[in-house]
Amino acid sequence: MTARCIMVLGTSSGAGKSWLTTALCRYYARQGLKVAPFKAQNMSNNARVVASLDGMGEVGSAQYFQALAAKAEPDVRINPLLLKPEADTRSQVVLLGQVHPQLSDTPWHGRSEKVWPAIAAALDELIAENDVVVIEGAGSPAEINLMDTDIVNLRVARHASARCLLVTDIDRGGAFAHLYGTWALLPTEDQQRIKGFVLNKFRGDASLLAPAPQMLEERTGVPTVATLPMWWQHGLPEEDGVFDDRSLSQGAVQKTVAVIAYPRISNLDEFQTLKNIPGLRLLWARSPADLSALGVEDWVILPGSKHTSADLGWLRQQGLDAAITAHVQNGGSVLGICGGLQMLGEALIDTHGIDGNAPGLGLLPMVTQFAQEKTVTKTQASFAQVQAPWSALSDVAVSGYEIHHGKTQAHPAMLAAGVQLYEVMPGLAWQSGDGQVLGTYLHGLFESPAVLQALFGAQVPTLETVFEGLADYIEQHFQPCVLESLIR
Repeated sequence: MTARCIMVLGTSSGAGKSWLTTALCRYYARQGLKVAPFKAQNMSNNARVVASLDGMGEVGSAQYFQALAAKAEPDVRINPLLLKPEADTRSQVVLLGQVHPQLSDTPWHGRSEKVWPAIAAALDELIAENDVVVIEGAGSPAEINLMDTDIVNLRVARHASARCLLVTDIDRGGAFAHLYGTWALLPTEDQQRIKGFVLNKFRGDASLLAPAPQMLEERTGVPTVATLPMWWQHGLPEEDGVFDDRSLSQGAVQKTVAVIAYPRISNLDEFQTLKNIPGLRLLWARSPADLSALGVEDWVILPGSKHTSADLGWLRQQGLDAAITAHVQNGGSVLGICGGLQMLGEALIDTHGIDGNAPGLGLLPMVTQFAQEKTVTKTQASFAQVQAPWSALSDVAVSGYEIHHGKTQAHPAMLAAGVQLYEVMPGLAWQSGDGQVLGTYLHGLFESPAVLQALFGAQVPTLETVFEGLADYIEQHFQPCVLESLIR
């Protein structure tokens, strides 16, 4: 078996590569073909736990969802290199699912040749095992300052002999210039790999685009094969960054869930489902003012963080520490997930230089000790008896994943002094004595139908529904026979 390779390139980040790759994965999979996604290098703090040669490893969340769309079992080969930003000038390097400290300390331009053999081997294996491999590029392939060390765009396209689509975000303006400029900066051999231009996020009457597509084809020889209308309600988690928090449901707001959007927020894609809950408003909170109007029925969530102590420092600088404490004192509820759980405790202790020492928010009588070894695992567990206001979670079975450094334990002196703490999931979740504060290491709670049903009584669209909708969408808006011709 030797797969046909299709590659989705973009004129910029945010052009629509990730969701189009996901849609193509489902489109070809439902033709009865064996399909796999691939992205050589992803920079994201949204990660999922998948199978690796050493047990479990990490890949970017976008590739995880693409594999599910392809009806394939995700493994580390679909995203062999993952860069997880820890600061503006430093990233943790994850190679084939495992943290690689030596590569993390290697300068950017010196890293490419060291990682390329692993990337090429992973791609070759997927090509050998599948009918179609749908490859996602990164940023733009025309970054001429990076071409010599490129391992994610043109080098991959050449290695895979991929037929490429070039997608642009027309809503930003300048789409035809972006398409032409990107194409013009490519070497001649790579220009010939571009088989179609895709206009994404179009608003209005498509007939008004003429004669631009025809003029562009005359200059490049590349046809515009799809004009995709603006569709922000597709339901697929965004690849990275804080996504649009507009609710997809209609009706009066009954509950607000405010997620603290600190600078190094991670795994925020797990909150996408909250947009679909009837009567629920999702709010990204960056200042005390965002929390000031919350009522007793509303929640504050401290999400995961790639740099817990730094984000905790930012939270204090904004005055959000006092606002979160005030919400609890006024009877409101707080949930901390992973790094958010660590922040809720009394202290962060770091003797290995992993993350940094810091005093916690003091809302749970617990202490986190950072460890050199990273916990990366899939987890299945059940809640024990949970106190109000989280009592609906009692006895609910959940599945999710853990990605964290360190271990969080009860503060023995505080418990000896009579401070209450409930362990509501062994080694994974704890609740304050008054019940209002809940912390857990388990990611993926809001992707569990049982949790959503318990907390909200809601039935939200499944990922299968989302994937099928994406495939229907591109089938409707691509020109006839284009998708078939790409793999012919």
